[in-house]
Amino acid sequence: MKVKREILVIAFKLFILSLFCSFPIFIHLDILPIRIWDESRLSINAYEMLKNNNWLIPYFEGKPDMWNTKPPLMIWMQVLCSKIFGYSELAMRLPSAIAAFLLVLFLSYFAKRYLKNFWFGLITCIVLVTSYGFINVHGTRTGDYDSLLCLFLVVYSQTYFLYLEQKNKRDLLFFFVALILSVMTKSIQGLLFLPALFIYTIIDKKFFIFKDLNVYKGIALFVFTIGTYYLLREMYNPGYLNAVWENELGGRYMNTVEEHTGEFLFYYNMLLKHHFKEWIWLVPIGFIIGISFRNILFRKLTYFSALICLSYWLIISISKTKLEWYEIPLFPFLAILIAMGLFGVFYYLLIEPKLKTIFLFPVMSFLFLFSLSFVPYTKMVDKVYLPKEYPWDDEFYQLSYYLKHGLNKLEETRAYNICYDGYHAHILFYLNQLNDLGQNIGFKDWVFLEKGDLIIASQSNVKQYIEQYYIYELISENKTIKKYKIIDLKC
Repeated sequence: MKVKREILVIAFKLFILSLFCSFPIFIHLDILPIRIWDESRLSINAYEMLKNNNWLIPYFEGKPDMWNTKPPLMIWMQVLCSKIFGYSELAMRLPSAIAAFLLVLFLSYFAKRYLKNFWFGLITCIVLVTSYGFINVHGTRTGDYDSLLCLFLVVYSQTYFLYLEQKNKRDLLFFFVALILSVMTKSIQGLLFLPALFIYTIIDKKFFIFKDLNVYKGIALFVFTIGTYYLLREMYNPGYLNAVWENELGGRYMNTVEEHTGEFLFYYNMLLKHHFKEWIWLVPIGFIIGISFRNILFRKLTYFSALICLSYWLIISISKTKLEWYEIPLFPFLAILIAMGLFGVFYYLLIEPKLKTIFLFPVMSFLFLFSLSFVPYTKMVDKVYLPKEYPWDDEFYQLSYYLKHGLNKLEETRAYNICYDGYHAHILFYLNQLNDLGQNIGFKDWVFLEKGDLIIASQSNVKQYIEQYYIYELISENKTIKKYKIIDLKC
């Protein structure tokens, strides 16, 4: 009877956790069209892998992709989701959302196992899923690398921490498996927590790890697995290793890539002003309360989380190339630090004798959590339930919305060509789907149009050129979208 009751309690707690976290993570994932750059690139890689069944080398427009040189773990997951749910925005984004949900479950598991407290894990997850920069495009809401990377970074850092504390060989195995998976997700960025782990090991005087044969077996497994992939890729895709160096290692860290520059405090300002502004003021308070706990387990976790935040923040801040989504792995550990402070107050309200009346126990504790999380959570619900474009993106994605709509009204796009200036992977995502439905739609250079061509254009410079140099019939106009039939070239 006692065991049955414990199972029911665990199930109820998991239900509460899942109910609270699932909505921001999963709801309306497919509303926004595929985003330009990484998500669209991965989406085309996944589409071509579906077609050519080459699971080693991602392709882009029929050629090995030498621009996106990351290992293909994320692409493999998108392909599997496409096989189950069909090739769509949802299939591209589910791996990121599932990774975020698994991260929530893992943080809860870690808190229960290490601190023996479910509520600390719940508070951590509340902070995490109400963090604007975490539940965001290029995070948990789109088909990019960073949510999956964040999962593996947290798993390998916290299983390593558990191994140092409890010397369980299973934790060491999970550490190396998650480390391998983090590199297979986003290459060198999967290693960026290792300096903090090494420093913590020295500070905490856990020198036994250097004498553990299993550690060296794990290192050998890591080198063999990652080395095998990179060597095989170079063997079947010559020039790949050089492209990796240019795109990911010296080229990206030591130089500014694609004008993605910023000052040293770029990430601090992003957290302070945009992506973590509801919570960031609690970080120092949480740290102070965390190191003040009588329970040494809380103190150690506080120091460990703060060290990871500081180390990783310094690494990405020193880098010449700066992108706002590089900060995503910070959020779980910032959430842990904040949870230290919130849990301290929560626990005090829970055990304070003067509050233990029939009416207030344990109401005050939960009212405290509710009052703090209500505003951030409602803002998050508003953000994800009806996702909206930022004003500066609204015009840019008009063509994507039009083609997305065209999947349901095929007669509007049949036999047309797209005139588009610039990188077009986010448009190609929809063209691939339309052509699979028999639409015969593609790209065409607006400088070399011919009599009878049916054209769709959305960019001002392209429309201006067509209207200046061709005799045309304007078939329809919808916001920025114009459909033309080319009559002839102007003399």
